[in-house]
Amino acid sequence: MRGWTILAGGLLVITAMSAVAADAIEARQAILKGIGDDTRPVAAMLKGEAPFELAKVKAALKTQAEGADKLKDLFPDNARTGKTEASPRIWAEKERFLAIYAKLAADARAAESAISDEASLKATFPKVVANCKACHDDFRVKK
Repeated sequence: MRGWTILAGGLLVITAMSAVAADAIEARQAILKGIGDDTRPVAAMLKGEAPFELAKVKAALKTQAEGADKLKDLFPDNARTGKTEASPRIWAEKERFLAIYAKLAADARAAESAISDEASLKATFPKVVANCKACHDDFRVKK
């Protein structure tokens, strides 16, 4: 009987760990989607496809900064696989990967106070989204 209890307990632990991994994957995907959703209108402003709107720029920068702060904790070792585009390089180069999120948060916060008009947007925002590109280029599996 004791063997069955140990086996059942082990299965519960495995199930709980799988749930935690799935939760981390879902949470990071939701944050990244939010960052993308808020950044797209600002990218359109940069390209001249949409008029400058400071409120949308500030909202995007806030989403980026807050998201980057949260994302650093959503790549635990047990969340490497599943329905994710996260590259195995994340865990092999964890320090470099986390540094991108730290830089994104810092750059987004600095840009919040630096951007006040279209000219400052064009001068500043590309530096912020360069962090996104760095992560996508090196740490995202392209499908």
